[in-house]
Amino acid sequence: MSVLMSAAAAVARFGLWFGGALILLAAILIGLDVFLRKVLVVSIGGADELAGYALAIGVAWGLAAALLDRAHIRIDSLYLLAPIPVRVALDLVGLSLFLGFFALVFWHGIGVFEQSWTSSSRSQSALETPLIVPQALWLIGLGLFVAIAFALVLVVLARLLRGDLAGVSALIGTRSSAEEVAEEMRAAEARIAER
Repeated sequence: MSVLMSAAAAVARFGLWFGGALILLAAILIGLDVFLRKVLVVSIGGADELAGYALAIGVAWGLAAALLDRAHIRIDSLYLLAPIPVRVALDLVGLSLFLGFFALVFWHGIGVFEQSWTSSSRSQSALETPLIVPQALWLIGLGLFVAIAFALVLVVLARLLRGDLAGVSALIGTRSSAEEVAEEMRAAEARIAER
C-alpha cells in the first residue's frame, strides 16, 4: 500500500506544480493585460477567459495534493473533543462524502465534455476556444483527484482492518497544532540548510 500512496503522492505533487504554474501564468497574463491597457491603451484580448480556464484547471489539478497534505479547511472544534475512534469514523465519512461528491462532478463533467465534443462547441468570445481543450484538462485533473481519493479510501480501510487508528488519523485526520509546528520547523530547517 505504501507504493500506491507514494505513486499517488508523486502524481499529486506534479498536479500541484502544474496547477500552480497555470494560475501563475494567468496572473502574469492579467497583469500584462492591465499594464498594456493602462500604458498603451491596447488589450491582449481573452485574458479573462484564459485566466478562468487556468483557475478551474489549476484547482482541479491541485485538489489531490491538498487532500494528501490534509490542507482542506475543516471546522474541528467539536471534532477535537471526540475520542479517536469517533474522529476516525468522522474522517472516513467525510472522505467518502468528499469522494462521492467529486465523483459525481467528474461523471457529469464527462457528459459535458462529450456534448462539447459532438457539437464542436467553442467559447462565445473573440478567441473561439474549442471547449474540449480546457474541459479535457479540467477532467484529467478531476479524474486524477478522484482516483487518488479512492486509493486513499482503500489504504484507510486496510489500516482500519489492521486496527491502526493512529495510521488512519495520520492519513486523513485533521492536522494537529503540533504537526503543523513540526512541518514549519522542517521547512525552516530546509531553508536554512539551503543557504
